[in-house]
Amino acid sequence: MVDVKKIAAEILGVGESRVRISPEALDRLEEVTTKADVRALIKEGLIYAEYARGISRGRWRELHDKRRRGRRRGVGSRRGSKYARLDPKEVWKGRIRAMRRYLGSLKMMGLIDSRTWRELYLQVKGGRFDSVASLRAYLVSNNIIKQQR
Repeated sequence: MVDVKKIAAEILGVGESRVRISPEALDRLEEVTTKADVRALIKEGLIYAEYARGISRGRWRELHDKRRRGRRRGVGSRRGSKYARLDPKEVWKGRIRAMRRYLGSLKMMGLIDSRTWRELYLQVKGGRFDSVASLRAYLVSNNIIKQQR
């Protein structure tokens, strides 16, 4: 006996698990011997392919709608580190501006001269220091300024 489901799957271009045979066709299955016979049953609608099941987006839509309304956005729902949502460029700008302000204040107070200020300014621009604290530590360790209290 021929495996009707296997032949039908091949004709329909789906897996065997998606092939369905209606109960009315069960008595006619013994007569099936060729691919043409299976094609005839498909044409009659007695053998058909089930629709492929997808992944429902219903839950996503519901959640998305709530988030658009401002729900589920509290502190307990946030993921990642404290700064994960920040733009890296904005973070960089904040750090650079702080270091430049610090250098400017040192120059205004007369703790560094213009030439030293320019060298440090370019080093800050080049990313040599991570923060104002690291810049201050460098200045103290290299005896450019005295330890401030």
